[in-house]
Amino acid sequence: MQQIFNFIFKNSNRLLFLLLLCISLLLTIQSHSYHKSRIISSANFLSGGVYEKMNNISEYLNLRTQNEALALENARLKSILFNTKDTTEIKKIENLKGVAPDDIVVSKVIHNVYNQHENYLTLNSGSLEGIKTDMGVINNLGIVGIVDKTSPNYSTVLSILNVRSQINAKIKKSNHFGSLVWNGKSTGFVQLIDVPRLASVRKGDTIVTGGQSVIFPENINIGTIDKIYIDNQTNYYTLNIKLFNDMTNLGHVYIIKSKNRDELNNLEKQNIKNE
Repeated sequence: MQQIFNFIFKNSNRLLFLLLLCISLLLTIQSHSYHKSRIISSANFLSGGVYEKMNNISEYLNLRTQNEALALENARLKSILFNTKDTTEIKKIENLKGVAPDDIVVSKVIHNVYNQHENYLTLNSGSLEGIKTDMGVINNLGIVGIVDKTSPNYSTVLSILNVRSQINAKIKKSNHFGSLVWNGKSTGFVQLIDVPRLASVRKGDTIVTGGQSVIFPENINIGTIDKIYIDNQTNYYTLNIKLFNDMTNLGHVYIIKSKNRDELNNLEKQNIKNE
């Protein structure tokens, strides 16, 4: 205590000066609005900065609680989503030549393999809906594949990205035919082989399904010519076709029933027997 008194006595002049200075500043601030506003602004700036830092620290400390709350909310939303029936209506396409609307089944791709040489898709439609082997599968952009096997509620589809796939196709502007195959390389391209050299072909020409197919209706889109090669051994064109479809991203598709396929196949079998 004695040291405090000694300090005050020793620095009395300085302390008196500081006291008088504070009083004068206080009187100046109270009597002048400009100075008062500046002091208040400075105080607000300092307090705002302090509050912001304190709030950041508080939010950081509460991150765990907030993350847990978000996780619970996500779980609730996913539960609602997974238990909600898909009510999106996919309209049937009705402009396929020679195909009645009742012969088009809307289905959905539930599994899609595209990174192998023999790729397949799985659909959520089967024999209970009249799906059979060798039915064509398309979507609004073009062909997808051919039904390979069926069960009561599901079916597997031989993708056009399958080295065993072979589909009749043609150049839309000239009607020259070839066989659509896949060389097992890129998911965005297929090949049209055995196109005669007499055909007029240019990059960008559209390729569609041919009229010789009993699986697909004629003139279903496939893609456009990207590159042109000449097979010197056979003297035919091999065309690299850029697909309209993104075969790695498929949703709803259409399965086409062909009532005339069995009749045509039986007729061709009779011709073979007669020969």
